[in-house]
Amino acid sequence: MNLQAPLEPVLVDPLPRRGTVAVDVGGVLVGGAAPVVVQSMTNTDTADVDGTVRQVADLARAGSEIVRITVDRDEAAAAVPRIRERLDRLGVTVPLVGDFHYIGHKLLADHPACAAALAKYRINPGNVGFKDKKDRQFVEIVEMAIRHDKPVRIGVNWGSLDQELLTRLMDANSALASPLPARDVMREAIVQSALHSAALAEETGLARERIILSAKVSNVQDLIAVYRDLSRRTDHCIHLGLTEAGMGSKGIVASAAAMGILLQEGIGDTIRVSLTPEPGGDRTREVQVAQEILQTMGFRQFIPIVAACPGCGRTTSTLFQQLAETIQTDIRTNMPLWRERYPGVEAMTVAVMGCIVNGPGESKHADIGISLPGTAEVPSAPVYMDGVKVATLRGARIAEDFHEMVRQYIDRRFGRPAALAGTAAAE
Repeated sequence: MNLQAPLEPVLVDPLPRRGTVAVDVGGVLVGGAAPVVVQSMTNTDTADVDGTVRQVADLARAGSEIVRITVDRDEAAAAVPRIRERLDRLGVTVPLVGDFHYIGHKLLADHPACAAALAKYRINPGNVGFKDKKDRQFVEIVEMAIRHDKPVRIGVNWGSLDQELLTRLMDANSALASPLPARDVMREAIVQSALHSAALAEETGLARERIILSAKVSNVQDLIAVYRDLSRRTDHCIHLGLTEAGMGSKGIVASAAAMGILLQEGIGDTIRVSLTPEPGGDRTREVQVAQEILQTMGFRQFIPIVAACPGCGRTTSTLFQQLAETIQTDIRTNMPLWRERYPGVEAMTVAVMGCIVNGPGESKHADIGISLPGTAEVPSAPVYMDGVKVATLRGARIAEDFHEMVRQYIDRRFGRPAALAGTAAAE
């Protein structure tokens, strides 16, 4: 290697996208050239109209662009049109997806108002029916989707995989001179189940642009392998997610690791982060994590990013931690309003740094940033806006003063001119 020769730049497209067939889900475009869509699912009893409306509205305000609800019995199916009506009255237009298992064909037939109110149906081919009923009941749901002009997600899950298909593939594999590992056969069964079901849906008359596929497992390496294989063998729209990801940091890390790799390879048109909430925890956490995965990878922008140093022996004060937390909380609390009032604010970056080592440089890179004094440093804090030092804060109210400067910066940079705002209000 010639160490004296200049290094050639490596040109890498950081945002590759795989071409898929676009699907319209209640006005939200998924796949094709559309940005990756964030979705979530309620954990309320759908028959509880008040509780379900409240949680759907919370998820939508947090940024879930599609929300799935369980439709498991007559009472739940009967509640769906009332839930849709209540949400519409509240101005919450997020599309609702019905999650059907075992008796979905019957519920859709017996409750036409439910079938009409939903924006999409989700079918699991592993438990839509058994033996000779399986394909027949699958077709009945597809025919209902055609009648009501609804798209369908065919969602394969390794926890409820079609056992007849798996057994057939396992038997064929065991007859080979060099059988594949059982795990490889199971992955193939997952992919074949999705592809067979999609083909059956199209043979029944469902248009290709009304089909979304998913193939969920709970192991990171299996998920990557299955979705890579599925994406090589079809151009159907893809719903991406690590099922049963788990609770807390485990679920967040596993979801980010698996989906981050696939998204970087252009696989995935809509994502859900399936976190187990803490007892009494906030369901919207999984929406925040999905947004953060997409935003940190550069695919979409949802909310201003707060960059803050991790702290070290130079930052014995907790002031920078408290300030970063206050600003982050303030941003999340106000984003539903800011999206309307301050177009483009989601692209803003704020830096809250704890000492002089990286503080000034990081603050210059942010739209607005502050470098707080570290251990034994002069008790002053330079503030930078758009790369230029604009002030030095001192005294006991450094945090409060900077917080107010952030609010003023947002209003000045992203606020619509009064004349324009007045025109928008009149419209």
